[in-house]
Amino acid sequence: MIQEELRPILENIRRKALDQGIKNLSVDRLHKFSEIDLKTLKKYVNSNEELVEKTLELEREKFAEIFLEYDFEGMNAIDILMIVSRELAEKFYDISPSITHELKGMFPEIYHKHFEERIRFISDKIRINLTKGISQGMYRSDLSIELIARLYISRLIDIHNPDFFPPEEFSFKTLYDQMFESFIRSVATAEGLIYFEKKKKSLKF
Repeated sequence: MIQEELRPILENIRRKALDQGIKNLSVDRLHKFSEIDLKTLKKYVNSNEELVEKTLELEREKFAEIFLEYDFEGMNAIDILMIVSRELAEKFYDISPSITHELKGMFPEIYHKHFEERIRFISDKIRINLTKGISQGMYRSDLSIELIARLYISRLIDIHNPDFFPPEEFSFKTLYDQMFESFIRSVATAEGLIYFEKKKKSLKF
């Protein structure tokens, strides 16, 4: 768990990394940014590797917080996916495949650990959502939950591949929105599709 006083500092560093690239940021170079509280940062971070680890940990925590913020227990499975998609677009709108590519190249072990933990979390949530959607009649009963969950993850991985989707041509939001709609249309029943279209219009999704 990231310490509360460290969170806004890491958020600030994340924004700097998105603006200037990972290669241009390090613990030693952060002194040139007056808005970053180095004294507090150095209480918790001693190296570039630790800085990257904690920044990625915060990213995972922010994603998990979406599921703590909302009570999804009795909610429609399609509503849940739409809420999560909206929250992702708002909280992670600035995610860029180029940053992912940089991290993977400069800190392969740290990135791999982050990637595995994030994929495991998302896979679990997708399986739960598919099970709920099938039981509610929103998703087709002939679906293989394991297969669909894996296909969803593979699509998520693909949209972070800059060779497939150059960041200067496709934003994360555009890619994710398209992937999300394709996913819903591939798993929904006729009833589920009608519900999805109504929700899209009412929410201007």
